[in-house]
Amino acid sequence: MAQVLEFKLPDLGEGLTEAEIVRWLVEVGDVVAVDQPVVEVETAKAMVDVPCPYGGVVTARFGAEGTELPVGAPLLTVAVGEPAEDGPADEAGPADSADGRGRSGATEGSGNVLVGYGTSEAPARRRRVRPSDAAPAKAATPAAPPAAPVANGHPRAAEPAAAPARTPGAADGPVPVISPLVRRLARQNGLDLREMTGSGPEGLILRADVEYALRAAAAQGRTGTTAGEPRTQRTTDAPAPAAGTPGVTRVPLKGIRGTVADKLSRSRTEIPDATCWVDADATELMRTRAAMNAAGGPKISVLALLARICTAALARFPELNSSVDTGAREIVQYADVHLGFAAQTDRGLVVPVVRDAHTRDAESLTAEFARLTEAARAGTLTPADLTGGTFTLNNYGVFGVDGSTPIVNHPEAAMLGVGRIVPKPWVHEGELAVRQVVQLSLTFDHRVCDGGTAGGFLRYVANCVEQPAVLLRTL
Repeated sequence: MAQVLEFKLPDLGEGLTEAEIVRWLVEVGDVVAVDQPVVEVETAKAMVDVPCPYGGVVTARFGAEGTELPVGAPLLTVAVGEPAEDGPADEAGPADSADGRGRSGATEGSGNVLVGYGTSEAPARRRRVRPSDAAPAKAATPAAPPAAPVANGHPRAAEPAAAPARTPGAADGPVPVISPLVRRLARQNGLDLREMTGSGPEGLILRADVEYALRAAAAQGRTGTTAGEPRTQRTTDAPAPAAGTPGVTRVPLKGIRGTVADKLSRSRTEIPDATCWVDADATELMRTRAAMNAAGGPKISVLALLARICTAALARFPELNSSVDTGAREIVQYADVHLGFAAQTDRGLVVPVVRDAHTRDAESLTAEFARLTEAARAGTLTPADLTGGTFTLNNYGVFGVDGSTPIVNHPEAAMLGVGRIVPKPWVHEGELAVRQVVQLSLTFDHRVCDGGTAGGFLRYVANCVEQPAVLLRTL
């Protein structure tokens, strides 16, 4: 007899709690090998191919492409071992059993899934919430059951019904909801799940039910909030255009874009930042780079030279290589420089991190910048590549702009911005001349230092740009 094993979305690390299904790599009925990638997902950090720890026949998939699943939700089921006499499971698979799972004995698989995240133990069983199992309001809410299975990317959920009036006693038990994502969607839009009847098995409330209720409310003019607004603002704030309004496009803030939005909002909310800037004559820096590249060997990038200058400046002004622990009311200074740099991709802005940048020379920095940039554009950066930075370098000059006021990359304490290097009139050695000029800007957390320290850091960076020989003191 074949054993049907359930493979759940693994913990992808770095505090990630959900992922979006980008592309299924297998179909129901396909034979998969141990550690074969079965689905491509996008987290808030990067694109990830998720390998299956089991070998066998895919009997069911959970979630269509574009669906967000929480960590621990079922991804697919695999029939392992000799097939049963009655043939493989139908498309509903083991999720149609009473406990939301199929038969499973001892787990047989690689135990890898992703590097560092094992599946050596059988997944815990998930108990479906039934109206008859309602517990007192103070009892813990049971875990949500697995999502409805799909065949070839199409959900099997029935057309949701309109929300009826609340039934007596509904407030005394838990609400049967398919996942935390559904709860969040309802909460953000001010919907009371206890006033809804789900279209899923045994009254389970699906995402489709919530979306249907929102559309119905919008059609009747009863929605007075935008996603994420408190319900108390309905009488004071004008409602945002509903989805489907002609000329209006709604773009979900999720994945990388959503993470960037959250970090920028948190930075603006928590960090009392200030910005200072200076124009610098980069003519000698560009000549130095040209001389280095003319000597043979790998080409040195301008960004690598600026990074080398940053690490030298942070050695002199370590206050800026830090973060603030608000809970402990302490400034945490770091001895090592893990240098982040802004990289634009088709999926949005990401900030890869060059580990131990203070130990690297210009050639090593150039190679690492190139590797991380290529991985960012390909969507193959790992969570480790995108976390742990202590200072960020933002070369927005590549977009053809002269200056900007960077937003600090929370929880870091500072960011150096670099504009484009362009010929400009400049007084050089007492005479007007055309020189290669760049604007440098430093945004810093005013809690970690005052303007004197920030100004000293920026002035040292400008001195190194104008006279690269200044760096010889720290080499």
